[in-house]
Amino acid sequence: MQNVDQYYPASGRVILHVDMNAFYCSVHEAEDPDQYKGKATAVAGSVELRRGIIVTCSYAARRLGISTGMQVQKALRICPSLLLIKPDFHLYRKYSNAFMQIAYSYTPLLEAVSIDECYLDITGSRQFGTPLEIAEGIQRRIMEELGLPCSIGIAPNKLLAKIASDLKKPNGISILRLRDVPDILWDKPCNEMFGIGSKTAEKLRKLGIYSIGQLAAADERMLVEHFGVMGSWLKRAGNGIDHGVVNPEREQSKSIGHTTTLPSDVVGLAEARPVLLNLSDQVARRLRKQGLVASGVQLTIRTPDMKTITRSRQLETPTESAEDIYKTACDQFARHWKGDKPVRLLGVTLQGLTAKEDSAIQLDLFNYERQPKKESLNKTMDMLRNKFGENAVLTAGMLSDSHSARLRNHKERGTSLQKDNLHKVDPAEE
Repeated sequence: MQNVDQYYPASGRVILHVDMNAFYCSVHEAEDPDQYKGKATAVAGSVELRRGIIVTCSYAARRLGISTGMQVQKALRICPSLLLIKPDFHLYRKYSNAFMQIAYSYTPLLEAVSIDECYLDITGSRQFGTPLEIAEGIQRRIMEELGLPCSIGIAPNKLLAKIASDLKKPNGISILRLRDVPDILWDKPCNEMFGIGSKTAEKLRKLGIYSIGQLAAADERMLVEHFGVMGSWLKRAGNGIDHGVVNPEREQSKSIGHTTTLPSDVVGLAEARPVLLNLSDQVARRLRKQGLVASGVQLTIRTPDMKTITRSRQLETPTESAEDIYKTACDQFARHWKGDKPVRLLGVTLQGLTAKEDSAIQLDLFNYERQPKKESLNKTMDMLRNKFGENAVLTAGMLSDSHSARLRNHKERGTSLQKDNLHKVDPAEE
């Protein structure tokens, strides 16, 4: 019998990064293998009208040249037989909770970073075997119990675990040690390092730093001079060093946002109002659910040619009210968008979040008298909608647009799922 202890460090950590492969498409394949197994599939924001963009696609589709973010019409030209699937976010949350419950059974030190990935600190989990045996067990159980493929990275820190999980996809397991970094990473371009985006990579190139190896050897003072505190992180990352810990406690959301790709172009504020009203209603509901208030509202607008702008405004008083959020979003739209220019995507994001109980809200006399009534009404509406569904209580403006109504459908709540949906790992949650 092997000595398991020799596979764990005397000091240091063992971290896994579990990354579900083509998650949305894999969920639909698991639910209906006869229709989708092994086929070129894509989840798209607007299936009926063959518009919008590809949210994710299967590996069979990727082998044909289809990719996330591609316009649906272009994808159909590449593969006319591509199977387009309507998003079902309720189903995705159900499967997300299920795979994380499997991972959680090996260690309580689980940090969910999105709906389809998590970090595990298994340093104290040697009763389940070696790190590789634990990774193989998690991967096997997720496939056997849920029918989903995943890739897992094994490393001494979160950064290398994340990079390792990308090395073999789909359904691979990779080990990345500090001593492996020079051979595996140093000849790669900087933008292949997790955490380095295209703008940072371009700035590094202007400094004569093209590869991760060159970044690892760069002078830290020079990096700090050009990148501020991020310069020190860049130097450490190039050498595979990361001091971040797996945090099982979900951090308070830094923002709560909701976006939707529209089935047809919206032109002008009058057409945008019903969409903005329903977006504001959804983000306000999620805000109140967490007991938070917001001090800023960001509006996102995307054109049919995929140009995106964002505009933010600070509120005079922190709020949890959809009415306040909606008014601010409409004001932003009217101020920053010409009435005759078409819009394909709209989003509302709440920023500057603080706990309501910790927030000192300054109210004038008029609002002071209205506030208790508004809060009581919000609580009643939330209770009724939690019990009887999103359509149980609606304002008149929510009834005027069929696409906006879909935002209230728990299966179709937009194309971005943030961490506030991962508030617990609960096997009973549906």
